[in-house]
Amino acid sequence: MFDKNYILPHKALSLILSSFETPAPSIHELKIEECYGRVLAEDIIASEDLPGFARSTVDGYAVRSADTFGAKDTMPAYLAIKAEVFMGQPVSFEIAKGESAKIPTGGMLPKGADAVLMLENAQTVSGDMIEAMKAVAPNENVILAGEDIRNGTQILSKGRRLRAQDIGALAGLGITAVKVYRKPSVAIISTGDEIVPASSSLGPGQVRDINSFTLAGLIQDNGGVAVKKGIIRDEYSLIKQALASALETSDMVLVSGGTSAGVKDMTAEIINGMGSPGVLFHGVAVKPGKPVIGALIGNKPVIGLPGHPAATAVSFDIFIKPLLDALCGLAAGKMPGNFVNAKMKKSIASVAGREDHVRVSLEVDGMELYAVPVLGKSGLITTLVKADGVVVVTGGKLGIDAGEDVIVKLF
Repeated sequence: MFDKNYILPHKALSLILSSFETPAPSIHELKIEECYGRVLAEDIIASEDLPGFARSTVDGYAVRSADTFGAKDTMPAYLAIKAEVFMGQPVSFEIAKGESAKIPTGGMLPKGADAVLMLENAQTVSGDMIEAMKAVAPNENVILAGEDIRNGTQILSKGRRLRAQDIGALAGLGITAVKVYRKPSVAIISTGDEIVPASSSLGPGQVRDINSFTLAGLIQDNGGVAVKKGIIRDEYSLIKQALASALETSDMVLVSGGTSAGVKDMTAEIINGMGSPGVLFHGVAVKPGKPVIGALIGNKPVIGLPGHPAATAVSFDIFIKPLLDALCGLAAGKMPGNFVNAKMKKSIASVAGREDHVRVSLEVDGMELYAVPVLGKSGLITTLVKADGVVVVTGGKLGIDAGEDVIVKLF
């Protein structure tokens, strides 16, 4: 059994979220081309129909559908070609009974027409006559005016992270600027006498800073602004000073390293000396990431992260991302992440009472998608590089059998 003194991950997250009063993010208006990935701060109501006119979805002939009823190869319907529709030009003529008009994909449907006969289902008889070799139903091969978006409807809600297709919809409605929430600032403090900058040559016992780069990318991917505060030596006064400075200028602070039980692992003590409520939990029943610290100083979240890269990534996903979503103004339940269903390629063991986050790569074998465990210690960055996501083994299970259906949360 896992140590019962450690809190389960979902309970730890609930504890810090329930203690945290999410501040209202400031709002500013930006051009839509600057809003990819930003969180919308207003509801968007359409002020016009999209499209603004009925249009063809294929190349063919605009027709009255009733004129084609019963038409087939052996008994075609004969239709006069009245005119031709040109892209980007208004249509002033009307289709009467027994008439048609040549029309391109996206062309405006003439008045009187209610369907489009595909080009391959029409046979030219002469310069002004076609044979309809197939019947078409009303509204077949047509997008009606307002069928995509109707005037007065709400198309996007406040608290939504804007995707490429959302920006496209705004552009289609002529909306060129929207109000979005300011990106929260997240400070990253790297601690450890053994940590040196990535640009440094390594001396005996030294390792280059990996975690600040990993965290900065994760923060940026999830809508925040990463602010690196540098590498701080394992000295109480220096870490305390760095934390105090970060709290003044950032919405959340991440401290990498210094969370275990060693002599120099003093992060929890420093946090508790900075203000209330202080440390809410220290140690979580999860692998990797057991020594993680969750705290609030004033109303600013402070997360102490283990030094191992894989533990850092798992802890980010469990604890930091939900807090960052709240700081971004993201509505609850929006964009929870990408998941795929797969089968476990190999059996993996777990420990009762502990939640294991197993790194996996994905591979296709025949018609099945398999999750292949990426084995290795949490201190190895390559376990993250090789992995496509994680499979969570909940605390009540002793493992997952080969061939068992699993859900993979993609990175």
